[in-house]
Amino acid sequence: MKKNKLSEPGIGARFQNETKYSPESLAGHTLGLGPIPAAFKEYSNPIARISLPEPKAGGETNIWKLFLKRRSRREYIANGSLKLNDLSALVWATQGLTAQFGDTFFRTAPSAGALYPVETYLYVRAVDGLEEGIYHFRPGDYDLEFLKKGNFSVSLAEAALQQSVLLDARVTFIWSSIIARGRWKYNQRAYRYAYVDAGHIAQNLYLAGEGLGLGICAVGAFYDDDINKIMGFDGEDETVIYMATVGFRSPDHPI
Repeated sequence: MKKNKLSEPGIGARFQNETKYSPESLAGHTLGLGPIPAAFKEYSNPIARISLPEPKAGGETNIWKLFLKRRSRREYIANGSLKLNDLSALVWATQGLTAQFGDTFFRTAPSAGALYPVETYLYVRAVDGLEEGIYHFRPGDYDLEFLKKGNFSVSLAEAALQQSVLLDARVTFIWSSIIARGRWKYNQRAYRYAYVDAGHIAQNLYLAGEGLGLGICAVGAFYDDDINKIMGFDGEDETVIYMATVGFRSPDHPI
């Protein structure tokens, strides 16, 4: 009897099986698969570093109402610029520092072992006071490193399987994972945790966007190598794992 392709084990099933925890797999496990990577990434020679305005971590928005309203919004108004204050609120909601205990920093989204392997990059298309291009968010200094000038909306959309939502977005969040941050402690299980972390981060972006009246749409379908090339990731030590767009909601699609 011919085997159905869907029943054949593939890399997904191997990944799930080979990263399982069991008493046997954890026997003798120790830390120290390598030096502990730096908690924060920074570029040695960015075009510029732009301090972000202090985020508004208050307000009277009812969190329960945000849960009810949360949607993936793919239709955006094609003009206008996002306020820098609003961008600051969004990046803080996703990866802002909230407390410090010894050498460990806590953030607005949880992370396995408080290791935070996920890095936040932004393709800024239209934000007040920012030149168009690609930026890297530094939570520790709460600023943006300006890495590349130019319009990347078309190349990002093409790499995301022609999804037009990237063309009208004011900002596109691009999340990468620095694998070594998790692997030194969790070995192969670290890959699972990085994707779980990205989900926490994206949900925070959704809720913050709803609170600001903005449209958010997470993007998981993309050609990894193409995005990695645009961003300058090697695809092994650091690789793209998730993206999300931010735009002004279209009045034709209010829900």
